[in-house]
Amino acid sequence: MKRIYTLLFVLLAAVATVSAAKPKFEVRHVEPLSWWVGMNTPLQLMINGENISAYDLTILPANRGVSVAKIHRADSPNYLFVDVAIAADAEAGDYTLRFTSGKRHYDYTYTIAEREAGSRERESFTTADFVYLIMPDRFANGDPTNDSTPDTVEKADRSKPGRRHGGDLQGMIDHLDYIADLGATAIWSTPLLLDNEDGASYHGYSCSDYYHIDPRYGTNELYRTYVEECHKRGLKVIMDIVPNHSSTSHWWYSDQPFEDWTHKFDSYTQSNWTFSTNMDYNASKADLYQMESGWFDRSMADMNLDNEYLLNYFKQWAVWWIEYSGLDGFRVDTYPYNEKLPMSRWCEAVMAEYPNFNIVGEVWTSSIPQLAYWQGGNYNKDGFNSHLKSIMDFPLHDAIRAAMSEGGNDAGWGKGMTRIYDVLSHDFVYHDLSNMMIMAANHDTDRIGDVVEGDVNRMKIVAAMLCTMRGMPQMLYGDELLFRSSDRSKGHPTLRVDFPGGWADDERNLFDRAQHEGDQKELFDYTRHLMNWRKSKGVIHNGRTLHFIDRDNTYAYFRYDDNDVVFVFINNTDSEREVPWARYAELAKELHEGRDVVTGESVKMEGCRVAPASALIVEFER
Repeated sequence: MKRIYTLLFVLLAAVATVSAAKPKFEVRHVEPLSWWVGMNTPLQLMINGENISAYDLTILPANRGVSVAKIHRADSPNYLFVDVAIAADAEAGDYTLRFTSGKRHYDYTYTIAEREAGSRERESFTTADFVYLIMPDRFANGDPTNDSTPDTVEKADRSKPGRRHGGDLQGMIDHLDYIADLGATAIWSTPLLLDNEDGASYHGYSCSDYYHIDPRYGTNELYRTYVEECHKRGLKVIMDIVPNHSSTSHWWYSDQPFEDWTHKFDSYTQSNWTFSTNMDYNASKADLYQMESGWFDRSMADMNLDNEYLLNYFKQWAVWWIEYSGLDGFRVDTYPYNEKLPMSRWCEAVMAEYPNFNIVGEVWTSSIPQLAYWQGGNYNKDGFNSHLKSIMDFPLHDAIRAAMSEGGNDAGWGKGMTRIYDVLSHDFVYHDLSNMMIMAANHDTDRIGDVVEGDVNRMKIVAAMLCTMRGMPQMLYGDELLFRSSDRSKGHPTLRVDFPGGWADDERNLFDRAQHEGDQKELFDYTRHLMNWRKSKGVIHNGRTLHFIDRDNTYAYFRYDDNDVVFVFINNTDSEREVPWARYAELAKELHEGRDVVTGESVKMEGCRVAPASALIVEFER
C-alpha cells in the first residue's frame, strides 16, 4: 500500500509539473485591430501568441456571414495568418475567434463594424488645397502629462534639440484655428505612430507599432478626434506612412513571422541610396538589390514587400487607418526604396478601396526623368506603372531655393530665376502636372528662411510662387513667420524648431496674430492673404501656364483658362523693373486693366513698375 501511495504521489507531482510548465494561452496581437462589412479589401488576420500555430480557429456565431476561409502557418510557431470570408450580407457586430487544441478552447472577441455611408467615395487632396506640414513634437504641447510615459524609452528633454520636446495631438487640435485662418486646407504631419527608439524618436520615422499612436502624442481615439476637428474647419488630413522600414524596437522584430519578413545580411548592410537602379538599363542586379534591400539605418529594419503576407499586412494597415480615422490622404516616405512591383500593387489596392483617394510619394531626386518615372500612368520604356498618383516636385524645390540664394543684378547665365524657368520647361515629361506637390522646404531640408538669410522680401517671393504655380503647394510650419534654424550647423534637429506659444512657459505666442511684429507680421499677413485668395481661384488650381525666359533675374508667367488670367512677375534683382508688357503680347494683348491681388489696386498696362526683390500678381478677366 505504501508503494501505491508513493507511485500516486509521483504521478500527481509529474502532472502538476507539466501543468505548471504549460504556458498560459494568450493572444498578444490580432491585426488589423478590427474590420468592417462591405469592404473591397480581403481580410487576412495576423495573430500572434505563444505557440499559437498549434491551434485551429473558427469564427462564431457561424450563421452571420463571417467565417474562416483558410489558415496559414508561418515559420515562427507564434503566428497564424487567417483568411476571413465576409459575405456581402454579413452582419456587423462582435464575433468570437475560437482557438481550439484538442478538448481545450479559448475565445477572443473581434469586431466587424458597420461601414460609414460614403466612405468609399471620400474625396482627397487636390490642386485646390494648400498643405501645411507639421512636426508634432515641435508644434505645441497640449498635454504635458504625456511628455514622458512609463511604456516608452526616450523621455522628454526640451533643452536638447535631438530629444523629445513634448508636442502632441492635443497641441495640434488646440491650434487648428490658426492653421485654418492662415489659409491652409490640408495638414500633413510627420508620423504619429509609436517610435520607441532610445534617441531621436521624435521624428517618428522608425515605427515600433503600426496600429497605435505613440502615447507621447496621445491615443488612437484622440487621433480620430483630431481628424474630426480638422474636418469641422475644412482641413483635410494626410497621414505620413513608412512601409519601407520599421524599427528594430518593433514587437515583431525579435520573433519575425517568416525568415524573409525583413531583409537580412551576414553583417550590417546599408542601402546605397541609388534608386536610379530601378530604371537604369545598365545597373547591376547587385546594386539594385542593395538599394532596395539595404537598411536605412541600424535601427531601421528594411521590410521585404516581396513577402506576400507582409504586403497584405501593409495593404490592410493602410485601409484600416483610412476607415478607422476618416483620413483624406497618404504621404509615403522614401517611396523608391520599397520593392517597386509590390508597392505598385499596394497603391492599386488602396485606390481600389477608395477610388478618389490621393497618395503622394517622396521621390527625392533632382532628376526630372527619374521623378516622372514614379508617377502612375507615366510612359516608361520598361512598362512599369507605379499606380502612385502624386509625386513631390524636388527639382522645382531645388530651383526655388537656388534662385532665392542668387538674388541681385548679377545672377549670371543659367542662375537666378532662369533655374525655375528651366525646371518648368521640362513639364512635358510628366504624366499629370495636377498631381505634383510643390514646396520650397520640408522637415528634411534647410529652412527656406535660412536659405534667404532672413530676407523677408524673398520669403514673400517664395510665398507668391507657391500660391500661383501649377501643382499642390506645401509649406513647412513656421515658414509663414520666417522661422530659422536654431543652429544650422547641427542639422535636422535644429531646423525642427519649437513653435513659440506651443508651450506654457514660452515668452511669446506666435499663434496669436496680435503678437506678430516686424518682418514676421509682414510675411504672415502677405502669406495669409495669398493662401486665402488661392482657395477660390480655379485658374490657379486647374489653369494652364505660359512663361517667358529672361536673363536678367526676372521671371514672368501667366496662369490662364477660358475665363480668367493671373499674371505673375518676379523681380529677383536689387533694382526696380518695369513690366515689359509688349514682350508678353501673345496673351497680354487681349488684356486690359487688372487688379493687384495683394493691394487690391488697379493695374494698368502702361508704366507698371515692380520694386526690387518682390512679386507682382495681377488678376484679369478675359
